[in-house]
Amino acid sequence: MPPGRNSNREPGASYDQRPVRSPSRRTGRPAALVAVGILCSRLTGLIRQIVFAHYFGVQTASADAFTASYRIPNFLQNLFGEGALSASFIPVYASLLARGNRKEATEVAGAVGALLSLVTAVIVLLGILFTPLLVTLIAPGFDGSKRDLTIVLVRIGFPGVGLLVLSSWCLGILNSHHRFLLSYSAPVLSNAAMIATLVIWGAQLKTDLPRLAIYLAWGSTIGSLLQFAVQVPAIARLVPDLRFTLQLSGHVREAIRNFGPAFVSRGVAQISAFIDSLLASFLGTGAMTGFFNAQLLYTLPVSLFGMSISAAELPAMSGAAGVDAYDLLRERLNLGLRRIAYFVIPSAVAFLALGDVIAAALFQTGRFTHADAVFVWAILAGSAVGLLASTLGRLYSSTYYALRDTRTPLRYALIRVVLTTALGYVSAMVLPPLFGIPLLWGTAGLTASAGVAGWVEFVLLRRTLNARLGDTGLPMRLTLRLWAAAAAGGGVAWAIKLVSPTGHPIVLAALVLIPYGIVYLGMTLVLNVPEAAAALTRVRTAFGLRAPGA
Repeated sequence: MPPGRNSNREPGASYDQRPVRSPSRRTGRPAALVAVGILCSRLTGLIRQIVFAHYFGVQTASADAFTASYRIPNFLQNLFGEGALSASFIPVYASLLARGNRKEATEVAGAVGALLSLVTAVIVLLGILFTPLLVTLIAPGFDGSKRDLTIVLVRIGFPGVGLLVLSSWCLGILNSHHRFLLSYSAPVLSNAAMIATLVIWGAQLKTDLPRLAIYLAWGSTIGSLLQFAVQVPAIARLVPDLRFTLQLSGHVREAIRNFGPAFVSRGVAQISAFIDSLLASFLGTGAMTGFFNAQLLYTLPVSLFGMSISAAELPAMSGAAGVDAYDLLRERLNLGLRRIAYFVIPSAVAFLALGDVIAAALFQTGRFTHADAVFVWAILAGSAVGLLASTLGRLYSSTYYALRDTRTPLRYALIRVVLTTALGYVSAMVLPPLFGIPLLWGTAGLTASAGVAGWVEFVLLRRTLNARLGDTGLPMRLTLRLWAAAAAGGGVAWAIKLVSPTGHPIVLAALVLIPYGIVYLGMTLVLNVPEAAAALTRVRTAFGLRAPGA
């Protein structure tokens, strides 16, 4: 059995590193397509949240109720789609495609789709029946009318949960066939449905926020249907012989075996997010919504750069592992880490130094005030602590999944969630009263403590994989150059912010953030960072400009 096929291999075991070369598909373009799809999805998500902030603000009971209810579909989509399904289904399906076994690949897709449909149907039914218990778990600090509204919203949204899970199955098939753009841009329709709901009913119901929240929940469910439906025709074209069946072949059983540990691993990570919600529900009105607003921002670089590269690499790395090309696998990992770091490090510095400018430019309208922007900034600054570790960790986890090893990421995810829980409780609930800080500001401690735990998980993932594949990771020289360039850009931007007159938040953001980006790009070019030249080339190509001397 090839070493990459053994998902139960002990961490210290070494993989055979024979210099096997295999045809490889360049992942620069796939990663760019994933990034474009995610960017479209995230931008419409930001627009949705801007409109939401306009009508609901931050410190309203209805805003907290809808935010808490909306975490349920996000939880299940992340649990099934981004994590467990990708880790178990894509490696098996993509490996069969790489070996030319399309018939077996089609059978695997049909069986996984059938099993997933059955499981999600049960989850939806149980979710609707036991919604009060779920609300107690995710928001035990809610009571009275806020809790009652949250229960209603969760029940309305649960059918959409099933559709989002099936949408994740579509994503797995499309990604394996290198059709990345559609799968990652499909959420645009879901966001568009919610935006349309707010635009149509927001003005009429601005004095009846609970009713507006109910309408928005129905808009979210309709959006989930659209998100799934738009992918179905492409699936039918790519896999014309697809049939849902419960025939469990050896490959299907392998996907199921891998699904268990991956499901638990992603479940552990999502439990961490629920613990954050649980703690936030005790921090006062506004903590839940402020945390969600900040999360929408700090997950943007994670999605654009971490998820896009990881998602594009997983099918290619699975194919490389399938033919024992471990040198190629290690090379892909290291190049992906460099690309991720080039974009994520300046994002972390921007959140730390300029988070108020970013939050105000995006959300400050209607009921969302400048004080709310400062509150979101504090949460963003906390997220900057572990932003790089969390993003690089995604690519390391994808490498393990390509090697059919779902158990190692599970072990380290368990460590992370324990640390996040303990540190989050101390940072959010214990320290603020000790220092005379309002409990509401303990929300920033949740993101900072998660960042510390993220670094621990990242170090463990890298150390174990290095023992298997050889040296991986970011060169120290490159890391120092990137942080130095980001710090220089942050210093210039901070100075501009201090001397700029108070005006419209969007104008201030342009005056501050554009020089920040220019300084960072210029510094990395001067320091001969290869990723800077590649980024500049992509910008020139996008605008139809030719390089000097070309």
